[in-house]
Parts: sequence; C-alpha cells; structure tokens
Amino acid sequence: MKQIKIQQQIHCYHCGNDCEEGYIEQDEKVFCCNGCREVYSILSQSGLCNYYSFNVHPGAEQKSGNKRFDYLKEPSIVKDLVDYSDEKFTIVTFYIPNIHCSSCIWLLEQLNRINPAIYYSRVDFLRKQVNIRFNNKQITLHGVVEVLDRIGYEPLISLQDVIRKQGSDKKDNLVKKIALAGFCFGNVMLLSFPEYLGISVNEQAFRQFFGWLNLVFCLPVVLYCANGYFTSAWTNLKNKVLNIDLPLAIGITVLFVRTAAEIITHMGPGFADTCCGLVFFLLVGKFVQRKTYYHLSFERDYRSFFPVAVQVIEEEKERPVPLADIQVGQRILIRNNEIIPADAILLKGEGKVDFSFVTGESVPVEKVLGEVVYAGGRQTGEAIELEVVKPVSQSYLTRLWNNEAFTRLQDNRMQTFSEKASKYFTIVLLAIALGSFLFWLPADLHRGISAFTAVLIIACPCALALSTPFTMAAALSIFDKNFFYLKNTAVVEQLAHIDTIVLDKTGTITIAGGNTVTQHGDVSEYEKGLIYSACSNSAHPLSRLICQFWNHQHKLSTNSYYEIPGRGITADIDRHIVDVGSERFIRGISSPGSGPKLTEVHIRIDNIYKGYFSVQQHYRDGIKNIKDLSSAYEVFLLSGDHNHEREALSVVFKPGHMFFEQSPQEKLDFIKMLQANGHRVMMIGDGLNDAGALKQSDLGIAITDNVNNFSPGSDAILDGKALSRLPDFFKFSKDALHIIYASFIISLCYNIAGLGYAVSGRLSPLIAAILMPLSTVTIISFTSIAAHLAAKKRKLL
Repeated sequence: MKQIKIQQQIHCYHCGNDCEEGYIEQDEKVFCCNGCREVYSILSQSGLCNYYSFNVHPGAEQKSGNKRFDYLKEPSIVKDLVDYSDEKFTIVTFYIPNIHCSSCIWLLEQLNRINPAIYYSRVDFLRKQVNIRFNNKQITLHGVVEVLDRIGYEPLISLQDVIRKQGSDKKDNLVKKIALAGFCFGNVMLLSFPEYLGISVNEQAFRQFFGWLNLVFCLPVVLYCANGYFTSAWTNLKNKVLNIDLPLAIGITVLFVRTAAEIITHMGPGFADTCCGLVFFLLVGKFVQRKTYYHLSFERDYRSFFPVAVQVIEEEKERPVPLADIQVGQRILIRNNEIIPADAILLKGEGKVDFSFVTGESVPVEKVLGEVVYAGGRQTGEAIELEVVKPVSQSYLTRLWNNEAFTRLQDNRMQTFSEKASKYFTIVLLAIALGSFLFWLPADLHRGISAFTAVLIIACPCALALSTPFTMAAALSIFDKNFFYLKNTAVVEQLAHIDTIVLDKTGTITIAGGNTVTQHGDVSEYEKGLIYSACSNSAHPLSRLICQFWNHQHKLSTNSYYEIPGRGITADIDRHIVDVGSERFIRGISSPGSGPKLTEVHIRIDNIYKGYFSVQQHYRDGIKNIKDLSSAYEVFLLSGDHNHEREALSVVFKPGHMFFEQSPQEKLDFIKMLQANGHRVMMIGDGLNDAGALKQSDLGIAITDNVNNFSPGSDAILDGKALSRLPDFFKFSKDALHIIYASFIISLCYNIAGLGYAVSGRLSPLIAAILMPLSTVTIISFTSIAAHLAAKKRKLL
C-alpha cells in the first residue's frame, strides 16, 4: 500500500469521490482515504466484493473520524432501542441514511457473512431501515452498530428513537382494501359479461345465479372497502361541512341498493360491476395520494436533534448516561461537533459554540470559564467540560420548542380546489337528482325513482376525486427528481397559491459555516497584535471572525475603547490608535456594487491606512433566482444574524424587506402579521429558530444540505442545491393546478353526457359500465401526460 500524489482526476473505487489530494492503492484499485480502503478490505476478506458489481461506486465516503458508540453499552438505552430481546436473541431496527441503491440492500442482507453472530438482516428500502436479528450471547448491540459503521452504514440514532414518540400513520389497511376491491371487481366484471353479451332463454337460471354472486361480491366492497367514505361523509355532515366524500358515499350507496333491489326482485342485473369498480379506483387514487417519502421525517422536534446519551464525568472517569437521566450538578464532557443537551456552565476548555441552528447567528460564539452555555449549541473546538444547571426538559431549547405558539394545531391551511368544488358539486348533483324525480313522479313513480338513482350513479364524482391525486402524485415524483420533497400531494396546490415568500438567511440563502476571511494589505506581526487586541473587545460577528483568523496573537493592553454601532471601533492599544470598521468609517468613501459582494472590514493604525479584510459569506447558487421572484412575489428576509450583510443583500431584497436580529417569536409574529393582511405566506428556513415561523406559515419549507440530517418540522424539505430551481417549482405548481382544472372540465363533459341517459330514467348497466371506467382512464391518462409535458416545459425533466 502506498500514497501517490495525483495529477489528474481519479475516482475512489469504493465511494466514487474525486481523489483531490492523493489516493491509496490496494489490489490495483484506488481509494480516496483509509476509511474507504478499510471497508473494501472487510468486504474482500468476507467474500462480499460482489457488492461492487451491482452499481458503480456504491459506497459512502469514509473520511470521518472514529465514532463513539459507548452509550450503546448502557442497558437502559439498549432496552429502549431494541424491538425484542430474550435470553439468546435480540431484534433491532435501525434507520440508515446511506441506503441508496441495490448494492446497499445486497450488502446489508449479507451481514451474517461478516459476523456469524448476526442471524439475518432485512432491508426496507423505502424507509431506509434494516431489521437485524443477532445472538446477544456472542455480540452486543454496540458490536452490531460497529459492524455497520465499519462497512459504511452507520445508523442514525437520536433521542427520538428512544422516546418513541415519532408517531406512525393511522393504519387503515388501505392496501388490503385495494386488493379485496380489485378481486371482487374482476370477478364481478367476469360474471357480468354474459348479461351484456346476451343470455338465451334456456340460460335464464344462470342470470339469477350470476346476479346473486355479484351481490355477494359487492357486500365486502361496500361494507369493508368503502367504509372510510361513509365515516368521513357522516363526520363532515355532523360538522355541517360538505366535502367530496358525501357524493361518493351517496353514489356507492345508491349503486349497491339499486343493485340489490334489481337482483332480489328479478328486475335486472343491477350495477355491481360499476359499484365495485368505483370503490376500487377511488382506493387506488387514495393510495396514490398518500405517496410520501418514508425515509424523511416532516414532523421533527428537538428530540431528533439531541443525542441519546452524554458522557458524564464521575470520579475522574467517563460513563455514558441516558439524556433523560442527566441531573443538575453533573459534570458532562462535550467533544468537538457534539450537541450541548442542557443549559450548563463552562468549567474547563475553550468554548466555541455554534448556535446557528438555534438563533440563526452564523459565527461561533466564544464562551469563557464560568459562563452559561445554552442547550442546542454545537461545540466546534476542543473538548469542554460543563456543569448542568437545568434539566434537559427545562433548557432554553426545549422551552423554545414547547412554546404553545410553535406546537398548536394549524387551522389556516388553504382549501384545495377539490374541497371547494365538491361543496357546489354536491348541491348541484342533489338538485338535479331531486328535480328528475319530481319531473317523472306524477306520470311514473318507478321511472322517477330510476331517474333519481341514475343521476346519483352517473354523476358520482369519481373522475373529480381521481384527477387531483393523480395529477399531484405525478407532480410529487417530478419534484422528487429535482430534490424537492413534499409532505403530501396537497402541498403542491398550496405552493401554487403562495403570494409572499419569507426566507431565513444563515443556512438558507447562505451556506452555514461558510465564511472565508482574506487579508488584503501588509501588516507587521506587532500590528497584527494591535488589530487582534482591538477586535477582541468587540462582540460584533466580524470582529470575532478577524480574531479567529489570527487565533494565536498576544493580546496587548487596551487604554481606551469606543464602538460606533454599524460603523466600527476605535481603540487606544499600547499607545497606538487603531480604527477598524467599514470603508466609509475608515476612508470616508463607499465603493458601489452590483450584486452580493464581499463584506469588507478596513483597518487604520495611527491614521495610516493598512488595508482591509474581505469576509466572503458563501451564498447558495439560487440567490440570483430569488431576486427574479421579487417581480411576482413579495420577498422578505428574516434573520437572527446581525445586519453586517445588509448592504451586500440589498441588491437581492427590496428596501424595507430585510429584518435582522429577529428572535424566533418575532419571526412567528411577522408571519402572523403578513397573514392578517391577507397574504398567503411561504417560509423557508433551516433551524430551530425558524420552527415557529414554519408552522405558522401557510407553507413551511425546511432547507438542508443533507435531507437525512435534522431539519425542523415542515410541509416540505428542499435540498440546498435545488434552491436555484425555486422559480420553476412555483411555475410548475401552477401548471399542476391548471391541469386539475382541465381534468375537472373533462369529467364534467362525461357527467353531462351521462346525465342525458340518467334523467330519462333509462340508464342501463352497460352504459354505466362503459362510462365509469372510460372517464377514469381518460382522467388518469390526461393528468399523467399533461404533468410530464408541463415538467419538460419548465425543464424539470
């Protein structure tokens, strides 16, 4: 094995990443790091190199350092994580974000070949979960996780996994209902063909026999498969609400009652095939409408941000303690990049805490010994020791999340077109049915009843009920291909109605932690000390960045210090006058700019200009596209950060549309104010400080650079690299809404054509059997094709 410097682009055999600095060679294969090479060695020794034959570069990058899973040795934690355990066997289910292809499935189901103590492992690809059964006498849960970690599939374990309060969707056996309805529909269609094709006089006995069989097949469809529509219709009627489930429930009931009446009285074959087909297609539409992303959680809270356990120091020894058992007064150890789980006092070490996810402040905050460090911050420097001063349940972060305003149920969601149209559709349908009955009543009671029931059958809004789910499901899959993941199909329509956009700054239009400081101008080592000493007195984020840039300067004595907010600082350091601030403050001028430019901090020592620092905040690629949205939408910036980038962002946001140093409550109140003025607001944020605003808004979108990482509860999750497509997403959502309108018109045309037969009281089962599936197939085909054409028009496919 040897290290080779490269001159051209070479890809790692395991993960496929570019080997930027060099590569490691083994078995005539190249790897970007020791981690990837180690995974390859494990697979090679276990005879599992077929892993690489399913996909090109299927592995995940392994450059991260050693991970600690000591808390998995704690019995109380293990008990909460496992699904089942006895004296010999343990079964556990892990969520593994790195599952992404067939190679992952193959390898994870071969764990028993890596360690025989693991009996079996089964992967749920959609949910990115693996279910593992192992011999707890031969290997521990800690050992199983280490096996997964060594091959590049570290489980994501958070406090939420222990508390088990994620909540699962209410199970209504939808798939079973679809299967049963489909089975009955197929059999009823088969038994109805003789009736439609004609039965001779000698075969009349079969007509009655097939009729009774059809009625039997209808019973489970109506009583079991369709019970959700009856329940929903009754519930909404009690609440004095008319929704689309009411005409659907009426249609199903009338179809079944008329079918039973005709078969029992030997008056006809009934509408059994239409009844079963209607329920089957409706259930399929409901299944499509529930299309979602099982591997993503849109209902996040602080528990999925917190670790399962924390290292407690007792008698100079470390031991993992479950987070729920942390007590006030205990001494805890927080290493680099770990979350501080409770409000605590810094006792040892240099605290450099990143609070961007909680407050929106983009620059890490330096903490001194004896200072309180609030929960939710992430330590970005050396390991520190703290003393807990408040239980986890009473920390600032927990209280922020449990704020009643942040967790209340929402009642301001927009009504969908289907919900609006169904109200009027129901009224018109019942009016036409009743009018038909009254028209025929004086002359022919039987024909009046036939006309009444025929109208309810033929005008049943099956096509209307299917147009929305199939259109939105197609839209959902297109958004998915563009790294925009929506909670459900209703969010597409909500997106189309938005007229106001509110964005957070740090981590949303900027890349969190993406500041780059560059020095321009020559200064001596002594002058560096002067500048460092002056900036160390300031709490301004730019001053802290300069101190971080010159991290190991000797601090000189300060004789006097004066800071002018928004302009700069003047200090007498070791008998030298040091001025640090904006270009206008230092030089009396301000250079013009045409776009988001670098923030500059200029330096003057004893009235001699010494150059400047440029601070580049890395903006996402989509920031120019956000400016383009201003012509059609009201676009606001709400940031918890300081306003040092106001000038740079002024070319993107209109004057008066940028608000800095906003608390979580102030963000929420601003959204409420916009809504009170009649605006339909979409909020895009990334941190817990945005949680309240995301919930209050009509449409909340959490933006992230890794969809598997923690993001606050929202209606959608947007990958950071897709922010530039935001204008296209808006246009496509409007296209989807127009497709629904068009499909509604098509369904009305079918209904009008069918009503001609219905009001005459001469609707035959054959006509109903043709119109219902024909209209359904037309709507499904139209919506799917139209959605894909619209996506191509917006260059989303």
